[in-house]
Amino acid sequence: MDRSQEALSALTPERLRGIRRGLEKESLRALPGGSLAMTPHPHAMGSALTHPHITTDFSESQVELITGVHAQPEDCLQELTDVQRFTLQSMGEERLWVSSMPCCLPDDDAIPLGQYGSSNVGRSKTVYRMGLGHRYGRRMQTISGIHYNWSLPDVSSEAYFGLIRNFRRHAFLLLYLFGASPAVCSTFVAGRQHQLQPLSDGTMYLPYATSLRMGRLGYQSDAQSSLAVSYNSLEGYGHSLQGALTQAYPAYEAIGVQGPDGEYRQLATSLLQIENEFYGTIRPKRVTFPGERPLHALRERGVEYVEVRLMDLDPFEVVGINRSTMRFLDVFLLHSLATASPDDTPAEIAALARNQQDVAERGRQPGLQLQRNGQAISLVDWGRELLDQMQPFAQALDAAHGNTLYTDALAHAHIGLEQPDTLPSARVLQAMQQDHQGSFAKFVLAQSNRTRNAMLAQPLAAEVQAQFEQESAQSWEAQRAIEAADTMPFGVYLKEFLAPHRLVAGRRTVAA
Repeated sequence: MDRSQEALSALTPERLRGIRRGLEKESLRALPGGSLAMTPHPHAMGSALTHPHITTDFSESQVELITGVHAQPEDCLQELTDVQRFTLQSMGEERLWVSSMPCCLPDDDAIPLGQYGSSNVGRSKTVYRMGLGHRYGRRMQTISGIHYNWSLPDVSSEAYFGLIRNFRRHAFLLLYLFGASPAVCSTFVAGRQHQLQPLSDGTMYLPYATSLRMGRLGYQSDAQSSLAVSYNSLEGYGHSLQGALTQAYPAYEAIGVQGPDGEYRQLATSLLQIENEFYGTIRPKRVTFPGERPLHALRERGVEYVEVRLMDLDPFEVVGINRSTMRFLDVFLLHSLATASPDDTPAEIAALARNQQDVAERGRQPGLQLQRNGQAISLVDWGRELLDQMQPFAQALDAAHGNTLYTDALAHAHIGLEQPDTLPSARVLQAMQQDHQGSFAKFVLAQSNRTRNAMLAQPLAAEVQAQFEQESAQSWEAQRAIEAADTMPFGVYLKEFLAPHRLVAGRRTVAA
């Protein structure tokens, strides 16, 4: 019995029914004309600091919607739909921008940073975002996506890191199948070097691109590319991150923590201000205690779930993702977990980065070749191999749930692999050119309006509406309580929060 057969036999129906998932969806708030809404986070949505389901990401104009943990994709989608409907009801004439690539943006320094009140923790969130702006520019931070949080019962940290290594090896297939950002508004690349081609006035694109969000113009960082993070063990991963979180980085030292006016420019001068600054297609995660650092939580109690971070918003789906895509992710993650996962090497990590870039920027190019173990292989051939290997996992999931929905999702992926014109990235370009004069902004605005109208046409049930209103009111009360309890000067709080000992397992973890 080989490794995958042995692992498959360990995936009992009870364990497979124990899979849990949650969604985190980012979207910009846009005005009716398609430009960025510069208004504050709407008060009716509650406190961005404390609300359990509605917050902001980088910008005050960038909403983040968060579901709880669910056993079924349909339940997860229903909650996200409810949260999004309440959010749109609270936004007046604004709409949620349904593309991962941003709407028409103002000058970089005019993009508003997220605001979280006057408490130390709230101020630190805004200063962190100020630092991101200084380091990478604010435009890059307005890119949005949908994160898929996933766990399976009885999985060790070691096994989760094996999953992560395989996920990174095969992530090209997800970019190819589900990438939906082949074009951008020209304001996004204004003043930047790029290799995009003009499609129309105000729109830039690449003809075979799948996900510009995950390419060189997206969440990339020259500084972080120098950070050779290994995923071979929790210990090695933690060591890599600790160094990046505690050692000064010359370019960021030049920015300084505070300006001559005393205003904070960033949290720290290290390569990473905090753990969340580390970009990646997937992260090991553990729920933290109040005030606890994420790295400490991982080291102290191990990996609890993984966060998939490379999924674009699908502008053809009302909430940016559908149940078939979620089920494919379940199969993909199970396959990553249950198949042999050799240790990564610096050479392989570099090759994976090139594969990601190639698929993001020209994934639908006929005959595209990728690198696997130092050898060239076509994307389509490698994809076929992977989908064939996933078939037993889809069948096991179907058997556990008494349906064929997982093998249906896999069959849909086969169609996408063989017929690239059916992929979201191709459909986006087709719709732009056929119906919107090749305009990215006009296409996305039309889809955003369609989403808004569909959501508002079906009001929430009275009891669900009342629950959301109560959560918003309670979140403001919780923010006021945090602010009232603060006694420590911000500079002292920051020094304590960033103290290196708070990253080490077995040490005191919570800022005073």
